[in-house]
Amino acid sequence: MKNDLTGKRVAILVADGFEQVELTKPKKALEKAGAETDIVSPSGDKVQGWEHDEMGDEFEVDVPLNEAKASDYDALLLPGGVMNPDTLRTIPAAVEFAKHFFEEGKPVAAICHGPQLLIEAGVVKGRKMTSFPSLKTDLKNAGADWVDEVVVCDQGLVTSRKPDDIPQFNEKMIEEFAEGFHAAQQRAAAGSRS
Repeated sequence: MKNDLTGKRVAILVADGFEQVELTKPKKALEKAGAETDIVSPSGDKVQGWEHDEMGDEFEVDVPLNEAKASDYDALLLPGGVMNPDTLRTIPAAVEFAKHFFEEGKPVAAICHGPQLLIEAGVVKGRKMTSFPSLKTDLKNAGADWVDEVVVCDQGLVTSRKPDDIPQFNEKMIEEFAEGFHAAQQRAAAGSRS
């Protein structure tokens, strides 16, 4: 089956303040496709979601960030929310965790403000991407080719703008995660380091 994720492990990297629906709906879609998902977080035993501008639910952290090994995962999901990526980008271990997936050519999916962490990781230069509109200038300044589209895929990196885009985001994310390793992504990461 083309979009079967059986046997794949997906890390969902979040800090407090992630947009709840950007974790719950993609997580459910990944698990329905057969993937095993782990919420990875620097936030202790539980991590706090948000629903727009109000506190949402708490979620169990499966693997604390300081114990997580990026090499144990086949793909990475980065939900958005304003506070979540702003916190993650200040944590060197989170930046390195995300960077690993690009260095190894593993697929990554980031929605809304999620790409903010990827700017800090130095992996957006030369990539066609989308995001929540407020990140447009930040992504362009970091060298990305920003476009206002529902979902964009570039060398194994899937990006979308907002919660309304989740159905298309999920579909493309599962397709890319099923495809797996991207040699072009690994070459792009190597080129950005030189």
